[in-house]
Amino acid sequence: MRQHVAASQSIESQPDEVKVAMADVLRIGVNGAAGRMGQRVVALASADKSLKVVAAYESASSPKLGQDAGELAGVGKLGAPVSAEITEHVDVIIDFSTPEGCMTVLSQCASRGIPLVVATTGLTAQQKLRVEEAAQTTPILMAPSMSLAVNIAMKLVAQAGKALRDHSTGVDVEIIERHHRYKEDAPSGTALKFGEIVAGVMGQERHVHGREGRTGLRPQNEIGYHALRVGDNVGEHTIVFGLLGETLEVAVRGQSRDSYAAGALTAAKFLATRQPGMYSMVDALGL
Repeated sequence: MRQHVAASQSIESQPDEVKVAMADVLRIGVNGAAGRMGQRVVALASADKSLKVVAAYESASSPKLGQDAGELAGVGKLGAPVSAEITEHVDVIIDFSTPEGCMTVLSQCASRGIPLVVATTGLTAQQKLRVEEAAQTTPILMAPSMSLAVNIAMKLVAQAGKALRDHSTGVDVEIIERHHRYKEDAPSGTALKFGEIVAGVMGQERHVHGREGRTGLRPQNEIGYHALRVGDNVGEHTIVFGLLGETLEVAVRGQSRDSYAAGALTAAKFLATRQPGMYSMVDALGL
């Protein structure tokens, strides 16, 4: 059975990794289990012999309360009814919900020392601060994207930015993202992260969301963002580096939600044995 570091334990008294008795099966909970992403996490976890979905969570007002998470995900009954409270022993929780739902499970994880993978996007600055505060008492991995390809693309974008930042004729950077019609935040958290990476290495100070009318000459100290919401697109991002005479594009396209779900499970396996603190997919993937 896995044991978690309690809030009262001293971090200094722990080794480089939390002393955890490795069980044969990692017991996971899924917050937002009735949603599109939550269902795929449940489905993929049910097919992984090293994982067991033992708990599923939704808001107290969800019509899915009481229904089995496996049946909702189309993989058969798993014995994990959807609940609004953490009552079962879990080794780690994966959150694919809403900002409000994330804050609810965050409080419970922080008080109980349960590792939490935060895959929900659209958090406010204040909510992100709450996540960082909770990481003082429990391990938390937060990332704008769980996708392996997206995280590799972020590395490539950083390399491109470093190579182009002192280009003699200047470089214009635009970020274009596409997602399904149901996505409620724009631009995506991943697009904003790409912009943060570019600005960090190239020094742009302005972030512009779309353009309209007579905007005048484009200043080079800005990054432009363009969000498209179409059909059932699971996620595409293109980072454009425009030079005079040539253009470099770094593009990453998701083919199914399973790429994000698989990444979240990788993150959960990584996080379950860590000390309290903030982690990212760079840590989980060893990039």
